[in-house]
Amino acid sequence: MASLCLNSLPVPPTSLSSSSSSSSLLLHNNNNNNNNLSPLKPIVVSGDPPTFVSAPGRRILAVGDLHGDLKQARSALEMAGVLSSDGRDLWTGGETVLVQLGDILDRGEDEIAILSMLRSLDRQAKEKGGAVFQVNGNHETMNVEGDYRYVESGGFDECNDFLEYINGSEGDWEETFTSWVDVSKRWKEDRTMSKSYWGPWNLLKRQKGVIARSILFRPGGLLARELARHAVVLKVNDWVFCHGGLLPHHVAYGLERMNKEVSEWMRGQHEDDNTHKMPFIATRGYDSVVWNRLYSRDTPDLVDYQAKQVCSILDETMQAVGAKAMVVGHTPQTIGVNCKYNCSIWRVDVGMSSGVLNSKPEVLEIIDDKARVIRCKRDRHSELQAAAYT
Repeated sequence: MASLCLNSLPVPPTSLSSSSSSSSLLLHNNNNNNNNLSPLKPIVVSGDPPTFVSAPGRRILAVGDLHGDLKQARSALEMAGVLSSDGRDLWTGGETVLVQLGDILDRGEDEIAILSMLRSLDRQAKEKGGAVFQVNGNHETMNVEGDYRYVESGGFDECNDFLEYINGSEGDWEETFTSWVDVSKRWKEDRTMSKSYWGPWNLLKRQKGVIARSILFRPGGLLARELARHAVVLKVNDWVFCHGGLLPHHVAYGLERMNKEVSEWMRGQHEDDNTHKMPFIATRGYDSVVWNRLYSRDTPDLVDYQAKQVCSILDETMQAVGAKAMVVGHTPQTIGVNCKYNCSIWRVDVGMSSGVLNSKPEVLEIIDDKARVIRCKRDRHSELQAAAYT
């Protein structure tokens, strides 16, 4: 039971006011509710989509690939102390900064519901002086490209239900989108009760689901534009977060430039000219930001000089971007969240989705540049590893 896990207590709630521009967002925090605590400086977000985040004094959480498993996603966030355990999906993290490492899509039935929940939590977190960020993974870029090979039948059904829901909604987009996590369960139950086993009807439903998914996720589609709000590389304080892994040539190309190009592609801004294409350096190829596995795979035959080469590449990347450590997802770690190369790299994808390994959720917590792993095992909290940075 996640509720029995011991973890860091959430910071007391605070009030928030904000002012924003196209390049930065200041999230102010006035700790008026507790005179015993010194006010934290505001969170400052630079870039569109967000690329650099200054979050002084905040507790930072990183959660890996979720792959359409809403139950496991909730378990991870409840365990980390940022989500209420009463089923109301309330933010309980105070001024915490949560970063989700991508791959919310594919292999599960509640992909849009997870996106909806995280957007709702971000709104709530900002009111308390915290924030929720997402970075796009390879499965997000694949779906915008129209590659549906890993979509579950329930994923197509959810797209069909969601498209019907938004077409019948009278509210604005944000209210409609954030409410989906609450109503999707009822839609799924109604769909299950009325399910037909007549073969041709099931084929027709699948075709409708594919069309609905294309409408929602193609460049310029409503959910593609939602994904366009998120970066492929995010730097929070002295930590870099990305799905696959950052390399020196990515940094040389420019983090904001990559994020902007991916965002513009997802929004379909260049649909009428020849520049409408996937940004290769970020989204395509084995060494792109969302596909790179250089830091995540441990092969038995990796000889010493090769390991030193990887370490050298990582050091060069960290120096170029001005960071102390990198957090990545993408490659399931059967031993749980772990660090490598003098803890300069943290791997947080534990394959928690039922569509992957169905493993127990784990979350990386960073406080004052010290990292530890939060996990539930036999109803007790255990720390895998701690590392201090100077």
